[in-house]
Amino acid sequence: MEGALAAVDRSQLVAAAHLSIRRGSKSFAAASRLFDRTTRERVWLLYAWCRACDDIADEQDHGGPASLGQAETRLPPETRLATIRTLTHRAMAGEETDSPSFDALGVLMQEAPLTTPMVEDVLAGFALDAAEWRPRTEADMLRYCYHVAGAVGVMMAAIMGIPAGDEDTLDRACDLGIAFQLANIVRDVWEDDAAGRCYLPVEWLVEADIPPGEVTKPHYRHALVPLVRRACELARTYEASARLGAARLAFRQRWAVLAAANIYGDIASQVEALGAHAWDHRVHTSRARKAKLVIEAFRQARRGPDPAPRPSLSRRELAALART
Repeated sequence: MEGALAAVDRSQLVAAAHLSIRRGSKSFAAASRLFDRTTRERVWLLYAWCRACDDIADEQDHGGPASLGQAETRLPPETRLATIRTLTHRAMAGEETDSPSFDALGVLMQEAPLTTPMVEDVLAGFALDAAEWRPRTEADMLRYCYHVAGAVGVMMAAIMGIPAGDEDTLDRACDLGIAFQLANIVRDVWEDDAAGRCYLPVEWLVEADIPPGEVTKPHYRHALVPLVRRACELARTYEASARLGAARLAFRQRWAVLAAANIYGDIASQVEALGAHAWDHRVHTSRARKAKLVIEAFRQARRGPDPAPRPSLSRRELAALART
């Protein structure tokens, strides 16, 4: 390693990142074990940075409530965003940050073909949340999914060795991140509402006659079901496109990516199947079910993907929306 980060113990960063992914995402942690060692460690390091940014943005601890002391001293969203940007830019410059999660990004910048625009696209998602931005249209919702998850998919592809010039494969990696985020949106409607957020498009809610701020009221549950189905259909379109890109990866990488796709797709399918009861409790995938989905991913990785159309809005189109 070069610069100040040369003094950082990579093995310690990897160990801390492993603990982070085990605490923060059981689904992603399960899929990550299928990667070869080098890819697996880099995936953990990337997750640690993303998790730390997310926790700073929401003043949480691995997606859960922060300690009482932190909750009593909430900082303005713009201050939290400034902290994320400062630590991220220091890590990208090769400086130690005194945070293992941000130092993890610094290590990745030296080991993998990550670029500044890739990182900035992820930071733009935190900026949207800091501004309390809400999607008005379907395109807005997909733009949000792009910044908070699709752009992470692009970084994932880069740490798996996909070069920055392979635009089509990076596009399809982005598509998988978008599919994942759509699954999160439909699963977390109730939790997001409790936090004062809604990521379903305003136009969809208007069409369903669901007033602003009323999305989780019991008498609107049945009206919400078609909107969830619509989001799940979008997720399936993006996931199918992503599977074509996964076919270009090395076998173990392909297997891990398809396992993650199966697990997140299963979450969306469960929410869709439960209809108005989807939010009686938080939908999750059992260990036994995960094992079956991992086995199915192995079969899928061996036989190759089915043909699939490209989504109407993919990475470059969604990135362009952010500039308009």
